[in-house]
Amino acid sequence: MGVGAEQLSRTAQEMTSGVILAADESGGTIKKRFEKIGVESNPEANRAYRGLLFSTPGISRYISGVILYDETIRQKDGSDMPFARLLAGNGIVPGIKVDEGLEELEGLAPDKITKGLDGLANRLNEYKNMGARFAKWRATYTITADGSHPSSAILERNARDLATYAAICQENGIVPIVEPEVLMDGDHDIDTCAKVTGEVLGIVFEELRRNKIHFSGMVLKPNMVVPGSDSVSQSTSEAVANVTLEVLRANVSPEVPGIAFLSGGLSANRATEHLNAVNVSRNQNPEKYPWKRLTASFGRALQSETLDAWGGKIENVVAAQAALLARAEKVFLASNGQL
Repeated sequence: MGVGAEQLSRTAQEMTSGVILAADESGGTIKKRFEKIGVESNPEANRAYRGLLFSTPGISRYISGVILYDETIRQKDGSDMPFARLLAGNGIVPGIKVDEGLEELEGLAPDKITKGLDGLANRLNEYKNMGARFAKWRATYTITADGSHPSSAILERNARDLATYAAICQENGIVPIVEPEVLMDGDHDIDTCAKVTGEVLGIVFEELRRNKIHFSGMVLKPNMVVPGSDSVSQSTSEAVANVTLEVLRANVSPEVPGIAFLSGGLSANRATEHLNAVNVSRNQNPEKYPWKRLTASFGRALQSETLDAWGGKIENVVAAQAALLARAEKVFLASNGQL
């Protein structure tokens, strides 16, 4: 492994040593979340909220990486410190969302592709100069009741794009977070989710191998294997943990140093409980599940309580930061199976 690959590996391990905070909501997403607390989203309100998150005292005990959005990486805190530098100065690895959202293709609905490969190398170099050391690209998969989706076409297209993105990242000295998300939408059971997640991960790793990705210098951000949100048959955290681990064992290279689960619409408590169960089960048989870290890259599940406590009011900042710190500690403990 070359010097560049060794640095990528060190960064991948550093950013997954704790929990990764996904603070990369697009403009539309943060607008929706702010609306729920009666706050208008604009650059200054977004900056104030993200600054609240990043400056929380003691947060680096639990948070090891933060995914930023294009707007955010260009912003500064109240003392004119760029957010990426603020995070790095506190021992937190800054990263950046580089995909440009989802797009429907005619005849493939509800399947969607992810935009953003055009000009990616140039954007990565710009972000790297701003302090970003890793990137994130999300692909999504919808399970339909008739079993026709996700289609083979979208499985192949998303895998190719994820692998191309990962290769461009590593060529430019950036650790790629590869995020293939099987969505919770639907009434499917956990076995169906396991089957589809296995298919998704299998073809993604085929393409990553074909593109000669250094597995030790990447991070996987998958969904946990759970029933659909409308399923009449919900599963215990122990069942989710066992099925998830077996799907990962069958499809994910043991060289990947960190797997950081997304929360995917699960509540903060449910996502944390599932993560804890995954690590309790893994800790009982670590040789069977060889990855160094099974952690989390949560967005909503880390922030929902913080947003509610903040409500857009400066007098609530301390309470909001306390809420973030409390949830981050729980998720960190869960990432070690110690909750």
